[in-house]
Amino acid sequence: MINAQLFENISPDIRKILQKTIDLEEISSEEALKILKVKGKEFFALQNVADQICFEKKQNTVTFVINRNINFTNICYQHCKFCSFSLPATDPNAFLLTIDQIREKVIEAKNFGCTEVCIQGGINPDVKFDFYLDILKCVKNIDSTMHIHAYSPQEIFYIAKLYKNSIENTLRELKKAGLDSIPGTAAEILVDEIRNVVCPNKINTSLWKEIITTAHKLKIPTTSTIMYGHIESLNDRVKHLDILRDIQRETQGFTEFVPLPFIKENPVLSRLEKFPLQPSYGMDDLKLFCVARLFFNNYIDNIQCSWVKLGPKFAQVSLNYGVNDFSGTLMEENISKSAGAEYGVHLTPEEIVEIIKNAGKRPAQRDTIYNILKHY
Repeated sequence: MINAQLFENISPDIRKILQKTIDLEEISSEEALKILKVKGKEFFALQNVADQICFEKKQNTVTFVINRNINFTNICYQHCKFCSFSLPATDPNAFLLTIDQIREKVIEAKNFGCTEVCIQGGINPDVKFDFYLDILKCVKNIDSTMHIHAYSPQEIFYIAKLYKNSIENTLRELKKAGLDSIPGTAAEILVDEIRNVVCPNKINTSLWKEIITTAHKLKIPTTSTIMYGHIESLNDRVKHLDILRDIQRETQGFTEFVPLPFIKENPVLSRLEKFPLQPSYGMDDLKLFCVARLFFNNYIDNIQCSWVKLGPKFAQVSLNYGVNDFSGTLMEENISKSAGAEYGVHLTPEEIVEIIKNAGKRPAQRDTIYNILKHY
């Protein structure tokens, strides 16, 4: 139940926007921008509404998946300024896993009880088209029921060039080999003026949208993400959210939305004098979670926190700010760690269950597409 007292002594404009979301009405980009800027009592009213809407949708349940990340290569020539994971092939720390090494990791994942492997890597010029197919076939040969969540839109674009075929036909081949869903990463900020600075060699916004919508057309679900807290403005964030909502309105192919805060310790982007950082701290993160819940109210049901970027303690706090999913066990996570993340790369299911319970929520294990497998 919404606390009526929280609606007292706040701006009538903010009250009207929050009431629209309670009534399941769609809010505009301009209204989303307004509530991204709230403070004080208006912030607490926003939190109350986001938490209540989440409660009504999910009946106080917070989910997680037992999964394993596999980053098969850190060799990449994209030179994204926010990335500290990628290395040139000549670097002594550069690697490209063999199929046998990937097989070992998949077997470990199966023995751990994983229902999903998440597979991504750098854009490595030594990797050929068949290698991407062989990874998928390797996983399915070990466990035909293991869900393969793999290959970002940037990787899909590169794979299509290797295959010398269309995005659609490339996705068909990958699906035939075992691909089940795609990470909606490589999105960063879907504003080309920002992309031209932070990832100038990556696909542009139009291509990202094309790859995602083509996947959805082929019944390949994807996640959706935003990387925020670097040089973008609040208005850029809202433009990004608006693009995602438009896609979801058309395709219903997004399984979740995952806000990913920029980790500033190591990347080149943190040292660009011409483009000073606009970092997010605490309240900014929580406001974005809340606004995402309200903005995607009728479209994307699942809002996920990234505990590896936020830290388990702050991720736990987010569960009362419109978030209903705690991500997964991961087992390994190299990209955030390379950028300077401090919070480890693995949580056991038991640890995640306790974190969720201590937030006053009901833990449940899910699969990748949000079927509930087990309540705790």
